[in-house]
Amino acid sequence: MNQSFIVKISADWYNITESRHMKLFLIPTVLLTSVTLLVNPILSLCILCFPSLRQENRYLLLANMLFADMLFLAINLAMVSCNSMGLHMPHWLCEFMMVSMVMTYSTSVLTITLMVVDTYVAVRWPLRYKEILPPSRARKIIMSLWVMATVCPVSLLVMFEVLMGQNKQSRPVCLVLIALHSLEQKKVGVHSYFIIAISLCTVLTVYCYIHLYIITKTSGIWRSRYSRARMTLLAHVLLLMMYFVPTLVFAVELALLKQESLEDVGVWINLVNMCVLMLLPRCCTPYLYILRYREIYKTIQHVLWKKRHQSQRSAA
Repeated sequence: MNQSFIVKISADWYNITESRHMKLFLIPTVLLTSVTLLVNPILSLCILCFPSLRQENRYLLLANMLFADMLFLAINLAMVSCNSMGLHMPHWLCEFMMVSMVMTYSTSVLTITLMVVDTYVAVRWPLRYKEILPPSRARKIIMSLWVMATVCPVSLLVMFEVLMGQNKQSRPVCLVLIALHSLEQKKVGVHSYFIIAISLCTVLTVYCYIHLYIITKTSGIWRSRYSRARMTLLAHVLLLMMYFVPTLVFAVELALLKQESLEDVGVWINLVNMCVLMLLPRCCTPYLYILRYREIYKTIQHVLWKKRHQSQRSAA
């Protein structure tokens, strides 16, 4: 595997997207990103500016996930736009964007997993919850999540730099998939990271949800088919699946790219994953939590009502 081979794959990738009119995937990318970035900043500011919300761990974790999602969406939009136009990015800019994408995506998955753990601890030890997970400790854990999410992409970048050497050529397509494919000599380590990370998050999430059901089944909150607890659990499980599925699809993409000839189906799957599947959970997350958390809904309603009232007074 050498640099010229990576340039060839990138050129073939761009030619396929050009000949099949795949630039149209930019439309759902822009729409989903815009809809999400319209709400995420407002929701994040409401959590960080109101002490009543900022002192609760679940809202701190939600704000962290929203922040990671906003960074991911901005970087993903820039990458998809540049790839659709065939812009030859400098290698350092491409590497920075790839590392940032993996880091922000990993942070979102780790944060949503920790949110499940936080709920489990709050229900399992309600009297000791503030002692076990005070807000100060939650902030340190959030910082640790970012460090953990940074270690893997940076280590992969170091391997990529060592493998490619100093002869780096610009290429029309900047993709994490192609960069990881270039680490064919290290593919066991790359696959192991994704398999271990997703397996740990899945096992931890399933364990917490099963024990939450065992702990709360005698309280009567599950008796009604449309109870709040049942609908909240269903929404969270659906959201978790939407966050995890793109990673599984990415593993399929790596398997398809092992072949010497680049197939159209691999490009289609990659674009659907980058432009739709990875964006859908991030688009649904802010609206879901606004509807499910009464405190957030009331806070946003209060802020919007206050701004509207002030604008009416100024107009009068």
